Amino acid sequence: VMEKNIKFPVIDLSKLNGEERDQTMALIDDACQNWGFFELLNHGIPYDLMDNIERMTKEHYKKFMEQKFKEMLRSKGLDTLETEVEDIDWESTFFLHHLPQTNLYDIPNMSDEYRTAMKDFGKRLENLAEELLDLLCENLGLEKGYLKKVFRGTKGPTFGTKVSNYPPCPNPEMIKGLRAHTDAGGLILLFQDDKVSGLQLLKDGDWVDVPPLKHSIVINLGDQLEVITNGKYKSVMHRVMTQKEGNRMSIASFYNPGSDAEISPAQSLVDKESEYPSFVFDDYMKLYSGVKFQPKEPRFEAMKNAAVTTDVNPVATVETF
Repeated sequence: VMEKNIKFPVIDLSKLNGEERDQTMALIDDACQNWGFFELLNHGIPYDLMDNIERMTKEHYKKFMEQKFKEMLRSKGLDTLETEVEDIDWESTFFLHHLPQTNLYDIPNMSDEYRTAMKDFGKRLENLAEELLDLLCENLGLEKGYLKKVFRGTKGPTFGTKVSNYPPCPNPEMIKGLRAHTDAGGLILLFQDDKVSGLQLLKDGDWVDVPPLKHSIVINLGDQLEVITNGKYKSVMHRVMTQKEGNRMSIASFYNPGSDAEISPAQSLVDKESEYPSFVFDDYMKLYSGVKFQPKEPRFEAMKNAAVTTDVNPVATVETF
């Protein structure tokens, strides 16, 4: 059998400042078209900040969340798994909102040091997200700032972080850490454990590991970028597998459009007429919250039909990431 040549795209962002700029831009473009994911090295976020955040996230989990997670497992009968579970994720999470306003000071049990580090990290990731959006514009031939402007709406973008731990699981074949889905939003920036793997994406019908690399930031594209690029760039199904050993840390930050942002395919990327819908971001999120773990195509279809009818019945809103 031919060995599939699957080389996960790893991109050295510092090369944008030298003679390898064109090559690096081409790698980013290829990753956006063919993977929906890539991994950044030398992204400019200080490694000591990342180390501190990793240390404090793991301490915070041990001290304040591990016990709760174990109680949840017991209460749902998940501590003795004998059959496969399809509708629950084996993860312990909390959510930080940065934009339009922060909830950083409302989260219980965070030390001041942890809060300060997370605030700094969030700001740096926000800047990195905006830098990446401009690189995507350049690759797509859109004017500089186009994507940022679309995401802004009238209230500015939505930006938040999902802090997750995926504790060891006695029967990994019975339950996923996180079920397969595409991300609804814009650009996702992930700081993941460099020792315990688990994140996989669907590539040409196969599940491929996203390699854990120290101090890297993994980028993936959400549904909104697929719509705006008229399908040139894709949001891709991904999942988290559980592991018998090791607690996997995952800090995923979501740079999403503002709630009233109007999303539609960029005119310059549409030949005749687009297969993709136009909608207000918040309406998409209401739909997504109920069908997150289903394929994205029917969502796009539903938004197209909704535009024809007028009103999608709002579902109870969930976290927008």
